[in-house]
Amino acid sequence: MRVFVFMMVMMCSCAMANANALRLGDQGNEVAEIQGQLSSLGYDVAADGDFGPATAEAVKEFQASQGMVADGLVGPATYAALLGKDMPEISRGSNYISRRVVQTSMQYLGVPYVFGGTTPGGFDCSGYVRYVFAQAGIYLPRMADEQYEVGMPVASSDLRAGDLVFFSTYTYGASHVGIYLGDGQFINASSSLGVSISPLFEGYWGSCYIGARRVL
Repeated sequence: MRVFVFMMVMMCSCAMANANALRLGDQGNEVAEIQGQLSSLGYDVAADGDFGPATAEAVKEFQASQGMVADGLVGPATYAALLGKDMPEISRGSNYISRRVVQTSMQYLGVPYVFGGTTPGGFDCSGYVRYVFAQAGIYLPRMADEQYEVGMPVASSDLRAGDLVFFSTYTYGASHVGIYLGDGQFINASSSLGVSISPLFEGYWGSCYIGARRVL
């Protein structure tokens, strides 16, 4: 019985520790402060307030350099080692759903592209986005051009993790869609790579980017 109670206490402690941790998909001034410190230490991170994949990788590298568990989460120990002060309580209010969308989107990395695909067995671009958002209780239209009409337009300078990003590829207008992750990167189901992460404003995708919508 005592062993069971000890295990339950340890599980609750871990859950509480993880609850008070900044992670992939989080946004805000605390994230920007962490990014600024990582940047000053030489890590390739922009202090934009979006905890994206590049920030998570930089956190992992910093943790490894400090002999800590490299999990990419900025909990109290990592926060103190990085910023030299106690970590404040983290509010899980407005960005909870966007964080859930980002975390869910990452679960399907490597899933192959299938034209017309709407399940983890194979996705097309809009099928993937629709599926990911549905897991968070948000139901989007099926096609990319229809999704482009949902929510509010967002300037590229105001993008936040969880925003939908759109491209004009094989036809005029919004013909491809992905999910912004922060750090100038987005995740999408592309015909060449399947579900994968790419830079938003560089190369091919940068040349055919047409805008973003916020539905969260």
